[in-house]
Amino acid sequence: MNGLESIATAPMWAGFIAFVLAMLALDLFVFGGNKAHKVSVKEAATWSLVWVSLALLFNGGLWWYLNGTAGPEIANQKALEFFSGYLIEKALSVDNVFVFLLIFSAFQVPIQYQRRVLIYGVLGAIVMRAVMIMAGAWVVSEFSWVLYLFGAFLLITGMRMLVAADSEPDVANNPVLRFARRHLRVADGDHGERFFVAKGGLRYVTPLFLVLILIEVTDLVFAVDSIPAIFAITTDPFIVFTSNLFAIMGLRALYFLLVDVADRFHMLKYGLAMVLVFIGAKMLIMPWYHVPVEASLLVVAVLIVSSCVASVFITRSDKK
Repeated sequence: MNGLESIATAPMWAGFIAFVLAMLALDLFVFGGNKAHKVSVKEAATWSLVWVSLALLFNGGLWWYLNGTAGPEIANQKALEFFSGYLIEKALSVDNVFVFLLIFSAFQVPIQYQRRVLIYGVLGAIVMRAVMIMAGAWVVSEFSWVLYLFGAFLLITGMRMLVAADSEPDVANNPVLRFARRHLRVADGDHGERFFVAKGGLRYVTPLFLVLILIEVTDLVFAVDSIPAIFAITTDPFIVFTSNLFAIMGLRALYFLLVDVADRFHMLKYGLAMVLVFIGAKMLIMPWYHVPVEASLLVVAVLIVSSCVASVFITRSDKK
């Protein structure tokens, strides 16, 4: 494979990046995403529906454009790749929600401040993932055997998740947090929604800023799993980038939608671990058998839905 192979033209890249910047600007400056605000379930559900609808509209527009310029075969293939990548990223982002909840609980962050932390967390995640996706696409294009390393990594990660699904990370003793406390001036106590405060002519970071650091690091860690997983579906950097960003932009709404019911879906972690195991195995057997995208989509959907249904039944049984 020589060079980055993509169906996207320069105007398509520019148009999508402009769309992302416009949506972020609306969120920050029109809808008050950078202000303290308690998000209701209704508001979270509305925004979740908006982001999912935009992703599906984008996919439909992509199919329509490619159908007219590259033919129906390419249009169907790329639309299916986008949808599969979006579903995988959306499903794996649920794991982020569980960890975000632990971080906010450990620092006792009021619900009205969580929204502001997450909007800046999303901004950082977009930049980090853009860099990782471009770097990953280049590496795969130059060294195709790297896909097998991705597969082995996902397989091992999925199996480790299955074994440790019930364990919770020790947020208080996180090495990143310890490093930050040693090297930054931290103003303990409640400072509202501020990330920085001034004391005696010196600038201090607040505990809320430490929470933001942990949120960014968490997304970086999960991106190491999710981005290789999408490369199992497609190596087209435009499809990987767009499907990933649509899922990330809807992550904050997903968090507030699930924050009160997260404990009811404890079996979902097993489903997500099995998704990683399946994708890793799929990448490893590519030299002998290519699993169709349609089959991958079906398997991922069945694993996620089954784990959600199992969670509901187990929760109901525990209440009886």
